[in-house]
Amino acid sequence: MTLNEANHLIMATVDQMNARYGSTVFDEWAVLTLNEQGGRIIGYSGPRKDDFNQNFSADLDGLRAELVSRQFGVGDFDFARQARGTHFDAFLVVGRGLYLICNNTHASMDAITKDARWLAAQVPFVELSDKIRANPVAHAA
Repeated sequence: MTLNEANHLIMATVDQMNARYGSTVFDEWAVLTLNEQGGRIIGYSGPRKDDFNQNFSADLDGLRAELVSRQFGVGDFDFARQARGTHFDAFLVVGRGLYLICNNTHASMDAITKDARWLAAQVPFVELSDKIRANPVAHAA
């Protein structure tokens, strides 16, 4: 799929998650390239566009260990349950070297997942993972 198609799918997924949760699950997301040389943001939606790039390295800390500790395939994802504030809460591999980073800038995943509504809210995220696995994002560098 194209980056534009993925962006629309991500927006729809976030809306579905928020609707099922009855509140905001992720108020920020970005699609980015990550490699040995660093990263580059190629899509963003959220409340702090100007600060996102500036704080990127610090905000990635909660997920960094998970990202580098093992190999992930397209469609694989994980959560940083203890991330607080603007530190990133989740990632999903959307293509070769491409990642979706999701975040709630006001609550941790630990707090979000303690609410029973999380069970229903995570369904669209898993469905997004399945769609990405079947049709990864292709992005020209």
